Amino acid sequence: MTTHYAALLRGINVGGKRVPMAELRTLMEGLGLDAVRTHLQSGNAVFTSDEDDEEKLAAHLEQALEKHFGFPVACLVRDGAYLKAVADACPFPAATLTGKQLHATYFSTPVDQARFAHLDQPAFLPEEFRLGDRVLYLYVPDGLGRSRLAEALSRPAVTRGLVATSRNWNTVTKLVELTHE
Repeated sequence: MTTHYAALLRGINVGGKRVPMAELRTLMEGLGLDAVRTHLQSGNAVFTSDEDDEEKLAAHLEQALEKHFGFPVACLVRDGAYLKAVADACPFPAATLTGKQLHATYFSTPVDQARFAHLDQPAFLPEEFRLGDRVLYLYVPDGLGRSRLAEALSRPAVTRGLVATSRNWNTVTKLVELTHE
């Protein structure tokens, strides 16, 4: 059965890790992935595949990226149903916020609240976060660039042992749309 997926590449097209989207599409097609399209320049690609193992797809893509570009690129692959479930489960009023105020950080594995126990969450208000299924929802009313909470959430005490990659809410909803066409 063919499934629609999104590949979320972490940390490309910043800090010297240049991955042109045309090359990414060609590389993914060369891996036998179908209907490959990219969104923006920040490492979002959608595709279809008969493979039903997201981790296997991600590992295969990571290996190909490193071989082709010469540097490692962490990658998460999530199917369209998961992406829609994440969007539908958002605990914040997404319809009333701008895309820069709401973000989703996707994790490679489930995380629990204990990972965040060291954070004094009330000290960061009005910024807030909530956990979902392999995702953290982050509300930052003034945007990510000046967010003290986003900075605290990106520290090694939180991210150790995880692949984590964030997308603003505009990208979250666009990936849902692209994996459901």
